[in-house]
Amino acid sequence: MQITEITNWAVDLIDVRKTYRRKVHALRGVNIQVGAGEIFGLLGPNGAGKSTLVKIMMTVVRPDHAVGTVLGRPLGHRPKLARIGYLPEGHHFPGYLTGAQLLDSYAALSLVPPDAREQRARTWLERVGMTAWASTRIREYSKGMMQRLGMAQALMNDPDLLVLDEPTDGVDPVGRREIRDLLLELKSRGKTVFLNSHLLSELERVCDRVAILVDGLVARQGTLADLTEHTVETRIRYRGDVSAVTERVRKIGAKMADGMIQLPGQDWARLNTLIDVLRGAGVQIEAVEPRRFSLEEVFVEVMGKAEKRE
Repeated sequence: MQITEITNWAVDLIDVRKTYRRKVHALRGVNIQVGAGEIFGLLGPNGAGKSTLVKIMMTVVRPDHAVGTVLGRPLGHRPKLARIGYLPEGHHFPGYLTGAQLLDSYAALSLVPPDAREQRARTWLERVGMTAWASTRIREYSKGMMQRLGMAQALMNDPDLLVLDEPTDGVDPVGRREIRDLLLELKSRGKTVFLNSHLLSELERVCDRVAILVDGLVARQGTLADLTEHTVETRIRYRGDVSAVTERVRKIGAKMADGMIQLPGQDWARLNTLIDVLRGAGVQIEAVEPRRFSLEEVFVEVMGKAEKRE
């Protein structure tokens, strides 16, 4: 069943459900909203339903139920599908084609005019660092080269929305940095990027917002600042004996661990009180370091809560 309404989101999916044979509940009511012109990251453990959601967006998989739109039109709207660039996970290109031939073929399928296809192929092959391999048959490409070529093919139709499923899989660190730079460049040009990746550090560097998918449901969704707001703390490195004020430090709400004093939250009054207590005891303060948890730490926290519910 599909119910749709037009919205201003680039991606607006509500209550997406999908159950495979043998009662495997891949998606159990997913809500995802992606703003136009942003890079949105989807993360989750293996089997969380990430690729299924991407395939539903691209009409490769039919949902049991979905409410919403992509690029302002119902799922499967042909003119809007033509405005999406897609790189699936584990893609396979015909090995007998050269890189240039493949890009020409995909551009033709996207109805790119013949006079524009050759120029676009040259442009994107150069942009992903594959110009020297343009005339080489794809069967000779490494996995990393296949990913670079996949990025180029996803861009041949100059899409408004770029949907990437594990785009840096098998790509070396230099290549991952180049793909990050390309995504940020596309964002600066007003493109929307929907990025599914298990590499949390990559998402953290480029995404405006992310959603964490666990067991077919969105466990968290928002900006990185939103997701890590509750994990802010201040760490104080010190030198000296704090035994005389240990109890006072604990009453303030701080704890001692790994040779540091950790104060959760962002309460400047409590922080100043803590510093006054330490100085009053003759403790030398070497550093006061505000810290926000990484996306990886938030992800581990979410997974831990999910396991406890089970």
